Amino acid sequence: MNRRGGWLAALFVGLVAVAGPLPCWAWGATGHEWISGIAIEKLPDSIPVFVRTPEAIAEIAVMGRELDRSKGAGRTHDAERNPGHWVSLADDGSVVGVLPLADLPETREDYDTLLRAKGFTQYKAGYLPYAIVDGWQQLRKDFAYWRAAKKGIETASSPEERAWFESDLRLREMLTLRDLGVWSHYVADASQPLHVSVHYEGWGNYPNPHGYTTKDIDAYFEGEFVRDNLSRAAIAAKVGPYRSCDCSIEAQTKALLLATLAQVEPLYTLEKDGDLKPGGPQGIAFATDRLAAGATALRNMIVDAWLSSADTPVGYPMVNVRDIESGKVRATEKLFKGD
Repeated sequence: MNRRGGWLAALFVGLVAVAGPLPCWAWGATGHEWISGIAIEKLPDSIPVFVRTPEAIAEIAVMGRELDRSKGAGRTHDAERNPGHWVSLADDGSVVGVLPLADLPETREDYDTLLRAKGFTQYKAGYLPYAIVDGWQQLRKDFAYWRAAKKGIETASSPEERAWFESDLRLREMLTLRDLGVWSHYVADASQPLHVSVHYEGWGNYPNPHGYTTKDIDAYFEGEFVRDNLSRAAIAAKVGPYRSCDCSIEAQTKALLLATLAQVEPLYTLEKDGDLKPGGPQGIAFATDRLAAGATALRNMIVDAWLSSADTPVGYPMVNVRDIESGKVRATEKLFKGD
Protein backbone atom coordinates (compact mmCIF):
# COMPACT_ATOMS: atom_id res chain seq x y z
CA MET A 1 0.00 0.00 0.00
CA ASN A 2 1.37 3.45 -0.85
CA ARG A 3 1.56 6.22 1.74
CA ARG A 4 -1.43 8.01 0.29
CA GLY A 5 -3.56 4.88 0.33
CA GLY A 6 -2.59 4.13 3.91
CA TRP A 7 -3.42 7.66 5.01
CA LEU A 8 -6.81 7.52 3.31
CA ALA A 9 -7.56 4.19 4.92
CA ALA A 10 -6.68 5.39 8.40
CA LEU A 11 -8.68 8.58 7.97
CA PHE A 12 -11.68 6.71 6.58
CA VAL A 13 -11.74 4.40 9.61
CA GLY A 14 -11.96 7.46 11.81
CA LEU A 15 -14.71 9.04 9.76
CA VAL A 16 -16.83 5.90 9.82
CA ALA A 17 -16.38 5.55 13.56
CA VAL A 18 -17.51 9.13 14.14
CA ALA A 19 -20.22 9.45 11.54
CA GLY A 20 -21.70 5.98 11.66
CA PRO A 21 -23.15 4.19 8.63
CA LEU A 22 -22.92 5.89 5.25
CA PRO A 23 -26.05 7.09 3.43
CA CYS A 24 -27.60 4.94 0.75
CA TRP A 25 -29.79 7.26 -1.29
CA ALA A 26 -28.79 7.81 -4.94
CA TRP A 27 -30.97 9.41 -7.62
CA GLY A 28 -34.36 10.47 -6.38
CA ALA A 29 -37.58 8.88 -7.59
CA THR A 30 -37.57 10.97 -10.78
CA GLY A 31 -34.02 10.05 -11.74
CA HIS A 32 -34.51 6.36 -11.04
CA GLU A 33 -37.76 6.20 -13.00
CA TRP A 34 -36.15 7.95 -15.96
CA ILE A 35 -33.08 5.71 -16.04
CA SER A 36 -35.04 2.47 -15.75
CA GLY A 37 -37.76 3.47 -18.21
CA ILE A 38 -35.41 4.92 -20.83
CA ALA A 39 -33.19 1.84 -20.70
CA ILE A 40 -36.15 -0.36 -21.62
CA GLU A 41 -37.26 2.00 -24.38
CA LYS A 42 -33.79 1.74 -25.90
CA LEU A 43 -33.68 -2.05 -26.00
CA PRO A 44 -33.22 -3.55 -29.48
CA ASP A 45 -35.96 -5.64 -31.09
CA SER A 46 -33.94 -8.80 -30.37
CA ILE A 47 -35.09 -8.63 -26.74
CA PRO A 48 -38.39 -10.48 -26.10
CA VAL A 49 -41.47 -8.34 -26.63
CA PHE A 50 -42.82 -8.91 -23.12
CA VAL A 51 -39.96 -6.78 -21.76
CA ARG A 52 -40.55 -3.95 -24.26
CA THR A 53 -44.30 -3.33 -24.16
CA PRO A 54 -45.53 0.12 -23.05
CA GLU A 55 -46.95 -1.54 -19.94
CA ALA A 56 -43.60 -3.17 -19.12
CA ILE A 57 -41.75 0.13 -19.63
CA ALA A 58 -44.09 1.89 -17.22
CA GLU A 59 -43.89 -0.88 -14.61
CA ILE A 60 -40.10 -1.24 -14.75
CA ALA A 61 -39.69 2.53 -14.50
CA VAL A 62 -41.66 2.57 -11.24
CA MET A 63 -39.90 -0.54 -9.94
CA GLY A 64 -36.60 1.25 -10.51
CA ARG A 65 -37.24 3.30 -7.39
CA GLU A 66 -38.54 0.38 -5.32
CA LEU A 67 -35.35 -0.28 -3.35
CA ASP A 68 -35.52 3.22 -1.92
CA ARG A 69 -39.20 2.86 -1.07
CA SER A 70 -38.48 -0.33 0.89
CA LYS A 71 -36.09 1.41 3.26
CA GLY A 72 -37.27 1.55 6.84
CA ALA A 73 -38.72 -1.97 6.71
CA GLY A 74 -36.74 -2.90 9.80
CA ARG A 75 -33.24 -2.89 11.19
CA THR A 76 -32.36 -6.37 9.90
CA HIS A 77 -33.64 -5.52 6.43
CA ASP A 78 -31.98 -2.11 6.21
CA ALA A 79 -28.63 -3.09 7.74
CA GLU A 80 -28.24 -5.88 5.21
CA ARG A 81 -29.53 -4.13 2.09
CA ASN A 82 -28.61 -0.47 2.37
CA PRO A 83 -24.84 -0.94 1.79
CA GLY A 84 -25.68 -2.52 -1.55
CA HIS A 85 -26.55 0.93 -2.90
CA TRP A 86 -23.03 2.36 -2.76
CA VAL A 87 -19.32 1.69 -2.64
CA SER A 88 -16.81 4.07 -1.10
CA LEU A 89 -13.94 4.44 -3.55
CA ALA A 90 -10.93 6.56 -2.73
CA ASP A 91 -9.62 8.98 -5.35
CA ASP A 92 -7.23 6.30 -6.62
CA GLY A 93 -10.13 3.93 -7.39
CA SER A 94 -9.56 1.56 -4.50
CA VAL A 95 -12.31 0.54 -2.08
CA VAL A 96 -11.86 2.74 1.01
CA GLY A 97 -8.22 3.17 0.00
CA VAL A 98 -7.23 -0.44 0.78
CA LEU A 99 -8.59 -2.77 -1.93
CA PRO A 100 -8.03 -1.99 -5.63
CA LEU A 101 -11.22 -2.30 -7.64
CA ALA A 102 -9.37 -4.51 -10.10
CA ASP A 103 -8.68 -7.00 -7.31
CA LEU A 104 -12.27 -7.59 -6.18
CA PRO A 105 -12.89 -11.31 -5.56
CA GLU A 106 -15.90 -13.11 -7.02
CA THR A 107 -17.99 -13.33 -3.84
CA ARG A 108 -19.12 -10.95 -1.14
CA GLU A 109 -17.82 -13.37 1.46
CA ASP A 110 -14.28 -13.11 0.10
CA TYR A 111 -14.70 -9.35 -0.33
CA ASP A 112 -15.71 -9.01 3.30
CA THR A 113 -12.83 -11.22 4.41
CA LEU A 114 -10.29 -9.03 2.61
CA LEU A 115 -11.82 -5.86 4.00
CA ARG A 116 -11.88 -7.18 7.56
CA ALA A 117 -8.18 -7.89 7.31
CA LYS A 118 -7.77 -4.15 6.65
CA GLY A 119 -10.09 -2.98 9.43
CA PHE A 120 -13.26 -2.58 7.35
CA THR A 121 -16.33 -4.65 6.41
CA GLN A 122 -18.53 -4.83 3.34
CA TYR A 123 -21.13 -2.94 5.35
CA LYS A 124 -18.79 -0.01 6.00
CA ALA A 125 -17.29 0.04 2.52
CA GLY A 126 -20.48 -0.72 0.58
CA TYR A 127 -20.96 -3.60 -1.83
CA LEU A 128 -22.60 -2.00 -4.88
CA PRO A 129 -20.41 -3.95 -7.38
CA TYR A 130 -21.76 -7.22 -6.01
CA ALA A 131 -25.37 -5.99 -6.02
CA ILE A 132 -25.02 -5.23 -9.73
CA VAL A 133 -23.36 -8.53 -10.65
CA ASP A 134 -25.73 -10.58 -8.49
CA GLY A 135 -28.80 -8.96 -10.06
CA TRP A 136 -27.42 -9.40 -13.57
CA GLN A 137 -26.78 -13.08 -13.00
CA GLN A 138 -30.36 -13.49 -11.76
CA LEU A 139 -31.70 -11.70 -14.83
CA ARG A 140 -29.63 -13.94 -17.08
CA LYS A 141 -31.13 -16.97 -15.31
CA ASP A 142 -34.63 -15.53 -15.69
CA PHE A 143 -34.11 -15.12 -19.42
CA ALA A 144 -32.74 -18.66 -19.66
CA TYR A 145 -35.82 -20.19 -18.04
CA TRP A 146 -38.08 -18.07 -20.26
CA ARG A 147 -36.30 -19.39 -23.35
CA ALA A 148 -36.62 -22.96 -22.12
CA ALA A 149 -40.35 -22.53 -21.39
CA LYS A 150 -40.89 -20.98 -24.80
CA LYS A 151 -39.28 -23.98 -26.46
CA GLY A 152 -41.17 -26.32 -24.16
CA ILE A 153 -44.47 -24.99 -25.51
CA GLU A 154 -43.32 -25.68 -29.07
CA THR A 155 -42.16 -29.25 -28.39
CA ALA A 156 -44.70 -30.38 -25.77
CA SER A 157 -45.73 -34.02 -26.18
CA SER A 158 -49.26 -33.52 -24.86
CA PRO A 159 -51.83 -30.78 -24.27
CA GLU A 160 -51.21 -31.13 -20.54
CA GLU A 161 -47.48 -30.57 -20.90
CA ARG A 162 -48.08 -27.61 -23.20
CA ALA A 163 -50.45 -26.08 -20.67
CA TRP A 164 -47.82 -26.50 -17.95
CA PHE A 165 -45.19 -24.69 -20.01
CA GLU A 166 -47.63 -21.93 -20.91
CA SER A 167 -48.33 -21.40 -17.22
CA ASP A 168 -44.62 -21.46 -16.43
CA LEU A 169 -43.92 -18.94 -19.19
CA ARG A 170 -46.40 -16.50 -17.65
CA LEU A 171 -44.70 -16.94 -14.27
CA ARG A 172 -41.27 -16.47 -15.85
CA GLU A 173 -42.37 -13.20 -17.42
CA MET A 174 -43.67 -11.81 -14.15
CA LEU A 175 -40.52 -12.79 -12.31
CA THR A 176 -38.26 -11.41 -15.03
CA LEU A 177 -39.94 -8.01 -15.06
CA ARG A 178 -39.82 -7.82 -11.29
CA ASP A 179 -36.19 -8.88 -11.04
CA LEU A 180 -35.14 -6.56 -13.86
CA GLY A 181 -37.00 -3.58 -12.47
CA VAL A 182 -35.70 -3.89 -8.92
CA TRP A 183 -32.12 -4.66 -10.03
CA SER A 184 -32.12 -1.64 -12.36
CA HIS A 185 -31.94 0.54 -9.26
CA TYR A 186 -28.40 -0.61 -8.49
CA VAL A 187 -27.09 0.14 -11.98
CA ALA A 188 -28.61 3.61 -11.73
CA ASP A 189 -26.93 4.08 -8.34
CA ALA A 190 -23.58 3.37 -9.99
CA SER A 191 -24.00 6.36 -12.32
CA GLN A 192 -24.37 8.85 -9.45
CA PRO A 193 -20.88 10.20 -8.58
CA LEU A 194 -21.55 10.65 -4.87
CA HIS A 195 -22.54 7.00 -4.58
CA VAL A 196 -19.15 5.69 -5.60
CA SER A 197 -16.88 8.00 -3.63
CA VAL A 198 -15.59 8.67 -0.14
CA HIS A 199 -16.65 12.29 -0.81
CA TYR A 200 -20.29 11.38 -0.41
CA GLU A 201 -21.66 14.19 1.80
CA GLY A 202 -19.46 17.13 1.03
CA TRP A 203 -15.74 16.73 0.34
CA GLY A 204 -15.14 15.50 3.86
CA ASN A 205 -12.07 15.69 6.03
CA TYR A 206 -9.63 15.06 3.19
CA PRO A 207 -7.02 17.28 1.52
CA ASN A 208 -9.06 20.00 -0.18
CA PRO A 209 -6.73 22.38 -2.04
CA HIS A 210 -9.52 23.57 -4.36
CA GLY A 211 -11.84 24.48 -1.51
CA TYR A 212 -14.75 22.21 -2.40
CA THR A 213 -17.80 22.41 -0.18
CA THR A 214 -17.96 20.30 2.94
CA LYS A 215 -21.73 20.64 3.04
CA ASP A 216 -23.99 17.79 1.94
CA ILE A 217 -25.02 18.39 -1.67
CA ASP A 218 -26.13 14.81 -2.34
CA ALA A 219 -29.86 15.06 -1.65
CA TYR A 220 -30.30 18.34 -3.52
CA PHE A 221 -28.30 17.28 -6.59
CA GLU A 222 -29.90 13.88 -7.09
CA GLY A 223 -33.42 14.91 -6.17
CA GLU A 224 -34.63 18.48 -6.42
CA PHE A 225 -32.11 19.59 -9.03
CA VAL A 226 -32.87 16.65 -11.32
CA ARG A 227 -36.62 16.89 -10.87
CA ASP A 228 -36.88 20.64 -11.45
CA ASN A 229 -34.27 21.22 -14.15
CA LEU A 230 -33.80 18.16 -16.34
CA SER A 231 -35.74 16.85 -19.34
CA ARG A 232 -36.47 13.17 -19.78
CA ALA A 233 -36.38 13.62 -23.56
CA ALA A 234 -32.92 15.19 -23.39
CA ILE A 235 -31.64 12.23 -21.37
CA ALA A 236 -33.16 9.71 -23.77
CA ALA A 237 -31.62 11.51 -26.75
CA LYS A 238 -28.14 10.86 -25.35
CA VAL A 239 -28.62 7.08 -25.16
CA GLY A 240 -27.28 5.63 -28.38
CA PRO A 241 -27.66 2.10 -29.79
CA TYR A 242 -26.41 -0.97 -27.97
CA ARG A 243 -22.70 -1.63 -28.15
CA SER A 244 -21.11 -4.74 -26.72
CA CYS A 245 -18.13 -4.29 -24.44
CA ASP A 246 -17.00 -7.86 -25.20
CA CYS A 247 -16.24 -8.26 -21.52
CA SER A 248 -17.62 -9.91 -18.41
CA ILE A 249 -20.30 -8.32 -16.26
CA GLU A 250 -17.66 -7.88 -13.56
CA ALA A 251 -15.42 -5.91 -15.92
CA GLN A 252 -18.39 -3.91 -17.21
CA THR A 253 -19.40 -3.03 -13.65
CA LYS A 254 -15.91 -1.90 -12.68
CA ALA A 255 -15.67 0.25 -15.80
CA LEU A 256 -18.97 1.95 -14.95
CA LEU A 257 -17.87 2.63 -11.39
CA LEU A 258 -14.53 4.11 -12.45
CA ALA A 259 -16.15 6.27 -15.14
CA THR A 260 -18.56 7.60 -12.51
CA LEU A 261 -15.78 8.13 -9.97
CA ALA A 262 -14.02 10.35 -12.51
CA GLN A 263 -17.02 12.71 -12.34
CA VAL A 264 -16.83 13.35 -8.59
CA GLU A 265 -14.45 16.29 -8.76
CA PRO A 266 -16.20 17.88 -11.76
CA LEU A 267 -19.44 17.74 -9.74
CA TYR A 268 -17.85 19.55 -6.82
CA THR A 269 -16.37 22.09 -9.22
CA LEU A 270 -19.83 22.80 -10.60
CA GLU A 271 -21.13 23.37 -7.08
CA LYS A 272 -18.22 25.67 -6.27
CA ASP A 273 -18.80 27.71 -9.43
CA GLY A 274 -22.52 28.06 -8.73
CA ASP A 275 -23.61 25.87 -11.64
CA LEU A 276 -25.87 23.65 -9.57
CA LYS A 277 -28.31 26.48 -8.98
CA PRO A 278 -31.75 26.25 -10.64
CA GLY A 279 -31.42 26.68 -14.38
CA GLY A 280 -27.62 26.38 -14.40
CA PRO A 281 -26.85 25.16 -17.93
CA GLN A 282 -23.59 23.41 -17.08
CA GLY A 283 -25.12 21.67 -14.10
CA ILE A 284 -28.07 20.56 -16.22
CA ALA A 285 -25.74 19.22 -18.91
CA PHE A 286 -23.67 17.35 -16.33
CA ALA A 287 -26.67 15.71 -14.64
CA THR A 288 -28.19 14.85 -18.02
CA ASP A 289 -24.98 13.10 -19.03
CA ARG A 290 -24.89 11.15 -15.76
CA LEU A 291 -28.47 9.93 -16.07
CA ALA A 292 -27.89 9.02 -19.71
CA ALA A 293 -24.79 7.08 -18.68
CA GLY A 294 -26.90 5.13 -16.20
CA ALA A 295 -29.58 4.34 -18.78
CA THR A 296 -26.95 3.35 -21.34
CA ALA A 297 -25.17 1.01 -18.94
CA LEU A 298 -28.45 -0.56 -17.83
CA ARG A 299 -29.66 -1.10 -21.41
CA ASN A 300 -26.32 -2.67 -22.40
CA MET A 301 -26.29 -4.97 -19.38
CA ILE A 302 -29.83 -6.16 -20.11
CA VAL A 303 -28.88 -7.03 -23.69
CA ASP A 304 -25.77 -8.84 -22.49
CA ALA A 305 -27.83 -10.83 -19.99
CA TRP A 306 -30.18 -11.89 -22.79
CA LEU A 307 -27.32 -12.93 -25.09
CA SER A 308 -25.56 -14.80 -22.30
CA SER A 309 -28.76 -16.62 -21.31
CA ALA A 310 -28.42 -18.89 -24.34
CA ASP A 311 -25.45 -20.57 -22.65
CA THR A 312 -26.98 -20.75 -19.18
CA PRO A 313 -27.93 -24.06 -17.54
CA VAL A 314 -31.51 -24.69 -16.39
CA GLY A 315 -33.58 -27.54 -14.98
CA TYR A 316 -32.57 -30.56 -12.91
CA PRO A 317 -30.25 -32.09 -13.78
CA MET A 318 -29.12 -28.86 -15.42
CA VAL A 319 -28.89 -28.66 -19.19
CA ASN A 320 -27.73 -25.81 -21.40
CA VAL A 321 -30.46 -23.63 -22.91
CA ARG A 322 -28.69 -23.75 -26.25
CA ASP A 323 -29.12 -27.54 -26.28
CA ILE A 324 -32.84 -27.14 -25.61
CA GLU A 325 -33.33 -24.53 -28.30
CA SER A 326 -31.36 -26.55 -30.86
CA GLY A 327 -33.43 -29.67 -30.15
CA LYS A 328 -30.51 -31.64 -28.77
CA VAL A 329 -32.41 -31.93 -25.47
CA ARG A 330 -36.20 -31.79 -25.26
CA ALA A 331 -37.68 -29.57 -22.57
CA THR A 332 -40.05 -31.65 -20.48
CA GLU A 333 -42.18 -30.87 -17.46
CA LYS A 334 -40.15 -33.43 -15.53
CA LEU A 335 -36.91 -31.57 -16.33
CA PHE A 336 -38.21 -28.57 -14.43
CA LYS A 337 -40.06 -30.37 -11.65
CA GLY A 338 -37.51 -33.01 -10.72
CA ASP A 339 -37.12 -33.76 -7.03
